Amino acid sequence: MQEFLIAPAAGRTLWLLLLVPGLVVCLVVGLLGSAILSARNARFEVSPSGLRLRGDVYGRLIPIEQLRGASATRVDLKAMPELAPTRRTFGTGLPGYRSGWFRLRNGERALLYLTDEARAVYVPTTAGYSVLLSPRDPDQFVAALRTVSSQP
Repeated sequence: MQEFLIAPAAGRTLWLLLLVPGLVVCLVVGLLGSAILSARNARFEVSPSGLRLRGDVYGRLIPIEQLRGASATRVDLKAMPELAPTRRTFGTGLPGYRSGWFRLRNGERALLYLTDEARAVYVPTTAGYSVLLSPRDPDQFVAALRTVSSQP
């Protein structure tokens, strides 16, 4: 019987094998940290130009012409299960924080910034999706949207 040892790997290959798991761990920790900070620091600005969502990569300005602010309503997702998010299509889904693009139980596409299902606000748009978010004061938020919006 003859035995042959494997040829040694190039030095770069071994370093790459050591670095890749470390980079993946750093990336995951960074993304989780970013999501946690977003959950604590997200804000919603209502102005005559529209609704600006700030907090993470899903933030944007939704122009006032696209908002159906007069139809914005405060919802409790336990009482209105048809508006509950069921499937994440491109977003963050952590316990107590969901942001990004989801499908609602009624099949509708929605952009979420949701931390509290009992104090959510549902805002339909004319752009083919709705917005579902959790402002600290949902009633005041709805009133502000209705004030600046002219679309039913």
